[in-house]
Amino acid sequence: MKNVINKLNASLVLASIIVLFFITSCNSPAEKVENAQEDVVEAEQDLTEAQNDYSKEFENFKKEMDEKIATNDKKIAEINASMLKEKKSVQDENKEKIAILEQRNVNIKQRMSEYKDDGNEKWQSFKREFSHDMDELGESLKNFNHNDKK
Repeated sequence: MKNVINKLNASLVLASIIVLFFITSCNSPAEKVENAQEDVVEAEQDLTEAQNDYSKEFENFKKEMDEKIATNDKKIAEINASMLKEKKSVQDENKEKIAILEQRNVNIKQRMSEYKDDGNEKWQSFKREFSHDMDELGESLKNFNHNDKK
């Protein structure tokens, strides 16, 4: 008898769990639509937030790089001015090097202004490569000034 009661209790518990599962998982079509609409609203908010974050990041990066480009322009102008004080042979020797640095700076400026949004992965790649190129150019300008003073 005790065995039958245990089996009956187990069956009752199992049946109760199955009924509760169906009650909680069976939403009416109206509830499903409402839940889907809420999900869409949340997704739109997340997308808008992500786009705003990206826009802020891009604008901050662009502002920072524009400042570095302007600093490079200034350094190039200083190099050109200091070269006028040098001998003609030194001027001729460094003229081509300066022209190359100027062109690199112009190319970098152009790349920044022509960048188009192609998604986060490409943005991260662009940002990494661009920063690397800016650092290299800055280092070249710094070393040029250093070599000039020797």
